[in-house]
Amino acid sequence: MKTGLKATYINPLTDFGFKKLFGDENNKELLADFLSEIIAEEGRITEINYLPPEKLGRTEDDRRAVFDIYCKNERGEYFIVEMQKAKQLHFVDRSVFYATFPIQEQAPQGIWNFELKAVYLVGILDFDYFDGDDYIERVYLAREKTHERFSNKLNFTYVILPKFKKTIDELSSNSDRWLFCLKRMAEMDSRPAEVQGRVFERLFKAAEINKLKDEEMREYNKSILEYADVRDCADCARQEGMQQGIQQGVFAVAKKLNASGVAVELIASVTGLSAEQVSRLPRD
Repeated sequence: MKTGLKATYINPLTDFGFKKLFGDENNKELLADFLSEIIAEEGRITEINYLPPEKLGRTEDDRRAVFDIYCKNERGEYFIVEMQKAKQLHFVDRSVFYATFPIQEQAPQGIWNFELKAVYLVGILDFDYFDGDDYIERVYLAREKTHERFSNKLNFTYVILPKFKKTIDELSSNSDRWLFCLKRMAEMDSRPAEVQGRVFERLFKAAEINKLKDEEMREYNKSILEYADVRDCADCARQEGMQQGIQQGVFAVAKKLNASGVAVELIASVTGLSAEQVSRLPRD
């Protein structure tokens, strides 16, 4: 993969790249189109309003959540979009925990009839998680016997990028094109002829590295290094996890990231450990 000044486009899988392309007010059209294609619910999203990404529980003792992207559409439906670079301890529990915040905040003071707006959590995974070959997994509340949808108010969509293996000639839909760009954009020198349309033209323009300001370039290069550290340590975790057990592997990954100078918050996010546990790890 090309990095830094050698590349033409920013890597969407880095923290900086992901938020630059999808969390910027100037690029709301990109996020709306991506969500419409990936979630595949009735009615396209035409407008996105970003919400504060940090959420607190109802009391001071409740845990805090910081989302990569948090927004609402024109129908008042809520969306949490998370980029996950490495497998985490209690990954599913984290998804459920995050999804509870937009549900709770819909409750007004006083009398309420409990009608909810739908909540969608979209996880873009740079690691394999589910069994099977499907690269998009959708999880709903359903009845056990009939498998009928019990409620459409809580929805989880996971994009498993390692399972998306289509070549440029095999792209048959806009969702295919989106996933191809997420996975391969950092390797490209120009927009492929097979990736056409106004939204993709805007995507590639927004991703041009030569348009980054000096401070943005410094942030991006730091994000690239952190991304590489996480990927390397994730590979190491798979090996050490087999030999030492999952929990020991998790601490081994956290120790290596800590020694590399990766931010405590990022290490905690990747490993599932608490910030306090990470801060106690040695750096040698």
